[in-house]
Amino acid sequence: FLRHARSRNYVSESEVCKLESVPLEFGDYHPLKPITVTESKTKKMNRKGSTSSTSSSSSSSMMDPLSSVLDGTDPLSLFAAAADPVTAAPPTDGARRKRDKEESSAVGSDFEPWSSKRGEILARYTTTEKLSINLYMGSEKGKATTTGSAVSEKVRTRLEELDDLEEGSQKELLNLTQQDYMNRIEELNQSLKDAWSSDQKVKALKIVIQCSKLLSDTTVIQFYPSKFVLITDILDTFGKLVYERILSMCVDNRVSLPDNFPPESVNDTAKETCLNWFFKIASIRELIPRFYVEAAILKCNKFLSKTGISECLPRLTSMIRGIGDPLVAVYARAYLCRVGMEVAPQLKESLNKNFFDFLLTFKQIHGDTVQNQLVVQCVEIPLYLTLYSPAIDWILQCIAYHAPDVLLTEMMERCKKLGNNALLLNSVMSAFRAEFIAARSMDFIAMIKECDESGFPKHLLFRSLGLNLALADPPENDRLQILNEAWKVITKLKNPQDYINCAEVWVEYTCRHFTKREVNTVLADVIKHMTPDRAFEDAYPQLQSIIQKVITYIYDFALLFSVEKFLPFLDMFQKESVRVEVCKCIMESFIKHQQEPTKDPVILNALLHICKTMHDSVNALTLEDEKRTLAALINGFIKMVSFGRDFEQQLSFYVEARSMFCNLEPVLVQLIHSVNQLAMETRRVMKGNHSRKTAAFVRACVAFCFITIPSLSNIFTRLNLYLHSGQVALANQCLSQADAFFKAAVSLVPEVPKMISVDGKMRPSDAFLLEFLCNFFSTLLVVPDHPEQGVLFLVRGLLNVIQDYTWEDNSDDKVRIFTNVLHLLSAMTQETFIYHVDKVDSNDTLYGGDSKFLAEINKLSETVVSQILDHLKTLGKEETLKRQSQLAFCFFSTIVAHGELRNNRLNQLAVNLWNLAQKHGFADTKTMVKTLEYIKRRSKQPEMSHFSDLALRLPLQSRT
Repeated sequence: FLRHARSRNYVSESEVCKLESVPLEFGDYHPLKPITVTESKTKKMNRKGSTSSTSSSSSSSMMDPLSSVLDGTDPLSLFAAAADPVTAAPPTDGARRKRDKEESSAVGSDFEPWSSKRGEILARYTTTEKLSINLYMGSEKGKATTTGSAVSEKVRTRLEELDDLEEGSQKELLNLTQQDYMNRIEELNQSLKDAWSSDQKVKALKIVIQCSKLLSDTTVIQFYPSKFVLITDILDTFGKLVYERILSMCVDNRVSLPDNFPPESVNDTAKETCLNWFFKIASIRELIPRFYVEAAILKCNKFLSKTGISECLPRLTSMIRGIGDPLVAVYARAYLCRVGMEVAPQLKESLNKNFFDFLLTFKQIHGDTVQNQLVVQCVEIPLYLTLYSPAIDWILQCIAYHAPDVLLTEMMERCKKLGNNALLLNSVMSAFRAEFIAARSMDFIAMIKECDESGFPKHLLFRSLGLNLALADPPENDRLQILNEAWKVITKLKNPQDYINCAEVWVEYTCRHFTKREVNTVLADVIKHMTPDRAFEDAYPQLQSIIQKVITYIYDFALLFSVEKFLPFLDMFQKESVRVEVCKCIMESFIKHQQEPTKDPVILNALLHICKTMHDSVNALTLEDEKRTLAALINGFIKMVSFGRDFEQQLSFYVEARSMFCNLEPVLVQLIHSVNQLAMETRRVMKGNHSRKTAAFVRACVAFCFITIPSLSNIFTRLNLYLHSGQVALANQCLSQADAFFKAAVSLVPEVPKMISVDGKMRPSDAFLLEFLCNFFSTLLVVPDHPEQGVLFLVRGLLNVIQDYTWEDNSDDKVRIFTNVLHLLSAMTQETFIYHVDKVDSNDTLYGGDSKFLAEINKLSETVVSQILDHLKTLGKEETLKRQSQLAFCFFSTIVAHGELRNNRLNQLAVNLWNLAQKHGFADTKTMVKTLEYIKRRSKQPEMSHFSDLALRLPLQSRT
């Protein structure tokens, strides 16, 4: 085959294959310029004999074909517009203004919903005491009505059912645990849904009334907030069922009401049903259930009149004044605010009135009645006051939503009149916008100093203030004074948990507005408070938060590590898992923010210590994902270390890193790549002309790689690194070292297993081996022969390994590799190789086209060709004919590309392979046609006329 290899002129072939260059004048089309689209509009005139006029307009930006969907011109929008001309008409100015007002007053995504607070309340307010509940037992009277009964009989029966509830048709369950109580409430919720679905509306109402009554019971007072959450869930369900029931009655001709429907569009039946519900609720004798049930269906007022909700809210607010227990009353106010924000968020006046009513009765909390109740239940006043927090926080959140800062001023004045009550002040700071609070920071500090703690400690107030100052900046002149005033209180705290909860918040304020001096002082104070009795072990989340805040604001690591107490602060993380998480946070910050490579010894020593901590956490139980994460962080650090032109110091760093991170394979791989890069950087600086010193340095780099690669476990990683490092050694004229790398790669090929793990799944290794060997062949072209070894000793060694390798029975990869070997051997017969390594003499220069060298290549090629033909013969069985067709065509393509087809024997072999590829109908017809067209095109090129004779001898066979 290679005795007749085609002589190649790579330079002329490259010129022929180049894309044609077209000169572009300024202003011509360029792919990166915006496209100008010209739109033509044609107007047809109705008058007889008139001609059409055309107008053109240009747009500087390309029109998006999908944009027509947005302007309502798609078919579905046109259809909808045709079906409903009223909605298609443009809104009037008045309607638009009204709509804008409604949208601005509606609750947006920035309003924290009640559902997000529900879980926190249930988790926080628990009890171990026994609870009691009254369960509705049902009534047989409600089932006596038949279909033929008169309307008056139905009314009488329902009134009797309501009276039946008042007369005590219920069962009291005592000594329930908290979980039992919650299960019973859930049963009541399900009973409500079941009663409603079975059209027992009065039974459903009875269940809701009974549940509402439970809210007047404060016998286990510390559980009351959780009870409120559970009961109001049932009320919400009931309100939704009633509203949807009445709404379904408004459906006329299968057309439902729009969201903002006017009361005039509601039919009489729906209005009558709605009124019936309100009349039923009005007949409830007790205040608390009557209030809660009416509040639950407040939204139904929309069916009756436009002003129904705005009239009901003030009345319901006034009803709460009749509730004597201040805790029960404040939660009733919270529920009214909750419902009010859902159905009429624009009616802020009623919400404000609700809260101001609460302030007028606030002193009841410290009255004799409440104090006596607390004594009976053995509840301390600080615990009792925390029961108010969810309700007051919610009421104030509703009031403060989109409220002007004037309202905050009013709230502060009212707080002062109440003696600056700590509970109230805390809720005000939690509810209003941080910008409003920050602007009045000194006023709040003055109020906190003078406030009546009443069991609500001042440090919690400073914590709430700190949370606001983390979101908004106070006046610049007040910042240091604010920090001093807050820290005076915080540093005096004896309880480590109270201390760290406050310190965590104020660390962010300190980092945000002050220098490393103040940050260092704060960190030192934290260490001082948390070290005694190893208090830090109970505060890892808060300590982690402090570290996160420090590195968020101080991301200059030279400055960070100059903070004297930063590393001692890290020493408090004694638990390994937490320590590793903190180290990961620091490294993520470094990789994210470090823009320039560094050689700062302070940074390097600190980060090496942090990376070593992460590395040493790896053990046999560590998950692969965790190993990858840690390795990626350490690699990010390694890439950011640069000693500039001090290459020896750089190599010393890599040697130290190898000894420190030997258990993470991706880090060793990165170090090998980094050292190879260092060797190539040395070559670039020396422009390829190494001095004695740089030659020795490059050999040291090569030695680093050679002794590191065998420690890797992944065999293909080792193969590719041997090849890559050999190429680097060759580029730096380290020929014996390059030979050593390539020999190591050759000797490693037999160890490649049949199956390898890829992304956790076992896959055949043949495709990966084929890819590697093709890359290896490309390198072997330019590797010069060793003077003490035989001709092409590396190629021969690799061919022997391929021959001896145990391939899968149904695999053709061995023949595909041999076909690629023919490409290599063909390139080796050329007078000048297609590419070279600078300052390295390849075999074309060493042998100069010597006949003995070419004879050795011919022997190799004959062996390879015979191997390919033998394999094609073995594929003559019926089940392997398709594979035979594909391989025959592949070999044919190789001959056409590299063979001298003027030779008759080679020409005939090509024709035989072409016919074999088509013989049994497995050839791809399109590919065969395109190949034949290519051969015909080649025949028209200079010195390629013999291709026309070949084309005549290549028939195209049909599948039939």
